[in-house]
Amino acid sequence: MKIISSIEELNTIYGAGLSPASVTKVTKQLTPLYREMIEISPFAALATVGPEGLDCSPRGDLGGVVRVVDDETLHLPDWRGNNRVDLLSNIVRDPRLALMFLIPGSNTTMRINGRGVVSDDEALLSSFEMDGKHPRTVVVISIDEVYFQCARAVMRAELWNREHFADPAKLPTPGQMLKAATGDFDQETYDREWPGRAAKTMW
Repeated sequence: MKIISSIEELNTIYGAGLSPASVTKVTKQLTPLYREMIEISPFAALATVGPEGLDCSPRGDLGGVVRVVDDETLHLPDWRGNNRVDLLSNIVRDPRLALMFLIPGSNTTMRINGRGVVSDDEALLSSFEMDGKHPRTVVVISIDEVYFQCARAVMRAELWNREHFADPAKLPTPGQMLKAATGDFDQETYDREWPGRAAKTMW
């Protein structure tokens, strides 16, 4: 298999096809329309880097996954999860991060590259209170660049076409996957109890 090993080789293949819009759409801060897109997005994938390698984690919140503070700053609450803190550990040691936002029904995705810090400031945590609870930390994100992504990937995937939605009954359950990974595991009890446990620990 032939391997591409230099930027020059990549530019030979792709360089001539770069459209002006691919460059001019990148801004150093939110424009009014970029802000509108990000504020409405309920889901984002957050990527970080640390000494052990890379991490990419889903983040979601109905009504907007991030809070736009100003044109250069976002707040991302860390709600209940599995307590692995891989992503947060990375940010503490290396602030670089990237976000990709999805908007259900839209083929346009938004991307942000920037830097983050992890805060447990009491007033900040309280500002995100939900059902009497608040996140344990908030990632404060400084934007370095923001732009929208070409819609072709979402269009090719027909991501929002219900005719192509997977049938959950035909997919492995979390309990089944845990049993396959660990061997001796009570998958039936885990799957039976999981919906109730999640409902009680959403925030």
